[in-house]
Amino acid sequence: MRYLPLTQPDRDAMLATIGASSIDDLFADVPEVARLDGPIHDLPMHAGELAVERHMGALAARNLVAGQVPFFLGCGAYRHHVPASVDHLIQRGEFLTAYTPYQPEIAQGTLQMLFEFQSQVARLLGTDVANASMYDGSTACWEAIGMARRITKRGKAILSGGLHPHYVSVARTMAKYTGDLLETSLPSLSAETDIDALIAGIDGDTSCVVVQYPDILGRIADLKPLADACHAQKALLIAVVTEPVALGAIKSPGEMDADIVVGEGQSIGVGLQFGGPYVGLFGAKEKYVRQMPGRLCGETVDATGKRGFVLTLSTREQHIRREKATSNICTNSGLCALAFSIHMTLLGEAGLRRLANVNHALAATAAARLAKVPGVRLVNDSFFNEFTLVLPREARPVVRTLADRRILAGVSLGRLYPGAAELDHGLVVAVTETTTPDDIETLATALEKVLA
Repeated sequence: MRYLPLTQPDRDAMLATIGASSIDDLFADVPEVARLDGPIHDLPMHAGELAVERHMGALAARNLVAGQVPFFLGCGAYRHHVPASVDHLIQRGEFLTAYTPYQPEIAQGTLQMLFEFQSQVARLLGTDVANASMYDGSTACWEAIGMARRITKRGKAILSGGLHPHYVSVARTMAKYTGDLLETSLPSLSAETDIDALIAGIDGDTSCVVVQYPDILGRIADLKPLADACHAQKALLIAVVTEPVALGAIKSPGEMDADIVVGEGQSIGVGLQFGGPYVGLFGAKEKYVRQMPGRLCGETVDATGKRGFVLTLSTREQHIRREKATSNICTNSGLCALAFSIHMTLLGEAGLRRLANVNHALAATAAARLAKVPGVRLVNDSFFNEFTLVLPREARPVVRTLADRRILAGVSLGRLYPGAAELDHGLVVAVTETTTPDDIETLATALEKVLA
């Protein structure tokens, strides 16, 4: 029997204080169709531990494991090789069990790791400063929009059609409660990005323009003209990077004068893990540092002159008065940040560039081979390790058929944009260093047969 400390009068008093008539009112934002009206159907009320283990194992065995089949999935989560030493080191007790240090200067090892992480992220993104990580890329994207609102005192954000739709969805969810106006659009299956349209849409009410780099279709654009257009209207440019390995080969957004650069760090040090946990990256120009969400670790000296690390800036609602906080969702994925930092340290700058070059070379080989499949058109004229194909018929059934043949062929745009018929034939294919030439040929041959 569960221990329930609150009596009914206690509950009634709490509900009256917040102005709710019943507990059901607290779930008003959950669609009724998604709410349970009783126990889950067909789920036994209890079972022995051994029976549960066997059942869960059988369910897990139905998964098509990324490392066992040709794998071409991407769109924000990428399969890269993570050295065994990363997992070994993050499992050290002092790292694995540590949470947010509320007496941070006692945890010098944790602070030093976060300081190194910040240095690596700032260098990678091309920004003056970076914080000590965030929850994931999508919430980091929203935090950047909120930061732009605080800086510009404006409430309209223009989101590129090339921004990942899941990131757009998170921003929409949060904007409902802040009143921000989000202008969004769909991507088009063409080699051209929507940079010109974004520039045309900037006006005196615009707080920021949000653009993904490379974008959801894998296209790469020069962000400097967009940055100039934003600054001419006193708006900010926010760049979103979902594949940080790309920055080993292409110019960083910070170098093109982006004001805030955010992204997903999963590609470096963090496995796919069925969707999480991941780690958000957040960098910005130094003049905006006091409006950044999260925490910032700094280097100093102690009373005896010895090198030490401190929590220089902390605007999380857990550390200061809630109404003064810049954010209350900026959870720091500390263990994933550590994995990122260890992997980045093992690679070094030269190693990251070599890794990026391998990714791009394999992707170019795959794009050339798949473009030869009858009826298939390659959208991109520029890409890093991810590109988009237009198939002669709807992509979702093709992806399912290939999955039945133990080939994970890519992400269909129909899945990402349900109801957008103009995108139904689009297939986004990602290639990393884990992809072999045999994998590429296996996909191409199977695609030829399925489309015949």
